[in-house]
Formats: sequence, C-alpha cells, structure tokens
Amino acid sequence: MTSAARTGGLRRDATARYRAVLDRLYRARRAGVRFDLDRVRALLERLGAPQAKVGRIARIGGTNGKGSAVAFAEAIARASGLRTGAFTSPHLSRFAERFRIDGAPAADDAVADAAERVFAAAGDRYTFFELATAIALCAFADAGVDVALLEVGMGGRLDATNAVSADVSAVTGVALDHQAYLGTTLAAIAREKAGIFEPGRPAIVGRCGEPAGEPLLEIAARQAGARLIRAPASTPGDWPLGLAGAHQRANAAVAVEVVRALAAPDAAAIRAGLAAARWPGRLERIADDPPVVVDGAHNPHAARAIAGEVAYDVLVLGAARDKDIAGIAAPLVARARAVVCTEAGPADRAAPAAQVAAAAARAGAAPVEVEPDPRRAVDRARARAHTGVLVAGSLFVVGAVRRHLLDEPADPIDCAERM
Repeated sequence: MTSAARTGGLRRDATARYRAVLDRLYRARRAGVRFDLDRVRALLERLGAPQAKVGRIARIGGTNGKGSAVAFAEAIARASGLRTGAFTSPHLSRFAERFRIDGAPAADDAVADAAERVFAAAGDRYTFFELATAIALCAFADAGVDVALLEVGMGGRLDATNAVSADVSAVTGVALDHQAYLGTTLAAIAREKAGIFEPGRPAIVGRCGEPAGEPLLEIAARQAGARLIRAPASTPGDWPLGLAGAHQRANAAVAVEVVRALAAPDAAAIRAGLAAARWPGRLERIADDPPVVVDGAHNPHAARAIAGEVAYDVLVLGAARDKDIAGIAAPLVARARAVVCTEAGPADRAAPAAQVAAAAARAGAAPVEVEPDPRRAVDRARARAHTGVLVAGSLFVVGAVRRHLLDEPADPIDCAERM
C-alpha cells in the first residue's frame, strides 16, 4: 500500500469515527437538560480523573461575555508561552470547535479518541453537555495542556463544568436570561452564577452585566469564602483588542485577571494576547459590499450592547423560543430601515420566523419580512442594504449565515446544543 493510500485510509477512518461521535451525541441531546454534579463526578472518576492531568484550570461564567473572556484569556496564555485548552459552547459549524488546543479546533481523531472513552464509561445516562464536558477534559489531558479554560454552559452552581475544582473562577456579570432554569430575578441568577466560586480560591467579578448584579456577586463570593477580585471596568484605551465593540473591554479585563491568577503574565504578553484574540460570531464582519456583521446577541442586555457598534440599515433577526424576543428586537430594530426575520436550529428550540417577525413589528416602524431560510434571508437583506447588514439574535442563525457566506464546512449531522 502506498503512503498516499494509507493516509487516505486513516483520514476516512477518522471521519467515520467522528461521524459516529456525532450520532451518539445527537441521541444524547434528546435527554434535554439535567443537573446532577455527582453523576458527572462519577463519570470523571471512571475516566481516571482527566482534570488532574492538566496543568491549571480556570472556569468562566456569566450571562454575557464569558466566551469572549475565554478567547481573550486563551490568547494571553498562549502569548505567555503556555499550551492551552479551551472548552466553549455552542459551536457555529462543527462540534470540534468546542475543544480548542493552542487556539485551533481539536482534530477529528483527537475528538473521537476522547469521546469513545467517555461513551464507554458513560453508557446511556448522560446529557449532551455532560458528555461534552468530559470529552473536553479528556482531550485536554491527552494534549498535555498547561492551562484549561472552561466556559460554563448555563448558570454555574449545577453546571457540568462545576464538577471539577478550578484554580480560579470568574463571572463576567449577570443579566436576565435562561429564567426558566435560573430564576426570574437578578438576585436568583447571581446566586446560580456565583455557585462556581470556591473557598480559598480567586473569585473574579466582572462588570459585563447589569450594574445591580455586581454587589450580588461580590456578596456571594465572600459567603463562599473565596478570595474576591474585582475586575476593572475596562482595559486601558490604548491597548488594542482583537474583538470589536466597546463592551469587549470589560470582558478583556476579566480575562487579564484570570490569567494573572493562573500564570502571572508580563505586560507584553497581556497586550499581545488581547490584540491577537479571535472569537467568531461576535461583531464579526464576514462580507463586504455591503458589509455583513454577525453577532450572537441573544438577550436584551447583549442586544443593547451591540446596537450602537455597527453601521447597518437592514437587520436579519432570529431567536430561540425561550428568549425575550421583544427585548432583543427593540434596540436592534430601532436602527434598521428594514428587517428580515428568519429561523435556524433544532425545531424545538428555534422560534418560527413569523413569531420573530411579530415581535419585530411591534418593536419599531421598519417594514418586516419573513424568510425562514437564513441563507435566503441574508441574501435578501444584502440586496436591500445601503449601509450594511447586521445578523443577530441567535447563534444558530449566525452559524448558518457564516457557513453560507464563508463556505465553511459543517458537520454531517447537526448535533448543536444551545447551552
């Protein structure tokens, strides 16, 4: 057998194994959302405690900005010469995006190696996100990372990422979101988010949410016996950031404190990392003539944060069924000359385009159209735009538009889980 033939066979084998992983995860998704940290700890114990085989662990939660904070922290750590693993959710095109090693998605065979061990230990009792968390820790242990950065999926106290002890935990901020699971008040949500703080460990409180939430997080950190660190409201204005938007300075400030607690980076590494950070789907310009900017803002606080950051006259809007669609639409529709409403994601999660359109019509005077297919929706928006197009409200919609305009490869099975 020739070398080329062997390489082709290995590639097909990796592809088949990765496809089998997606099949298994798609079945697990039907289990929905469950919270049981003891189950996750038992799974990790059966796997040989992979979390003990990585260097140091940081856990980052918060209503908005936690993924951006992970991206900034990852870039700073890499600029400091550290090997990094970053676990984030959801993915935009491929499940492997959730597991980054040194800034790049893990290879399909690395994901399959970790996932096969997890599935063998788990049986059929675990949810999608519980399995994904275990896969991340196994993949990072296999890669020998110096720093593992774990983005909380939802809440914090009962999130699967809280099944392991972290050297430092951070909450970027709190705002209203996921009320069906976390509670209907800022106080209730803050309690859930602050549940990741550990006695004697650094607990970083950011300023990326509603101001009223900050003292609630600080009180919770003290009650937990954690070492409270208040992140600044911003990084210095002359420090360039790799992510667009004024709100990203608060996320960057959290990331700086996280890496300082882990590795004491020097000023040059901090500045280099902040400038190098990348995080797809967050005020990301993906096309020109006219400009198309995508952002996954999926709650009112996030929508308000991005509304004034982009020059656009046509809005493409989608949302999940369980979101405050009117609250998301209000600040975004107000700046639009026209709105095209669409939908994407699992049928049980995505709000129908007509439902989104009804909320958009109530939010402003701009004419509203319905186009369920996000590809046709953005094409229609581009044909009408003079200034630019903003795509927002749903990371599922953002992912579909990115795949369409950037011709990005996608998984053969959509096992996306919005967490």
